[in-house]
Amino acid sequence: MLLEADVHAYLFLSFSLLAVGVYGLLSRKSVIRMLFAVEMIINAANINLAIFSAQRNVDGEIFAFFTIGLAALEAAVGLAIVIVFYKRFGEVIPSKIRNLRW
Repeated sequence: MLLEADVHAYLFLSFSLLAVGVYGLLSRKSVIRMLFAVEMIINAANINLAIFSAQRNVDGEIFAFFTIGLAALEAAVGLAIVIVFYKRFGEVIPSKIRNLRW
């Protein structure tokens, strides 16, 4: 069982990761930075799953492991798309990418 002070500290960490991730998505300076921001948001959700599963004695870690696998898949696909855009256009700027049609 976690102490309530520990839960609050972990929730603060999770909220901080979420806030930084949302800011990274909204700033839209580069696609790589946006991918990192999405990873931060997913990690904030994983921290919440782990905290509440430890506190309530449920199997939240299983969902956290599943989302870690999905995050790795999302990063691989996202980086593949970035590489294709860079090879095709010579730059990858989110404001210049209007649609995925060639």
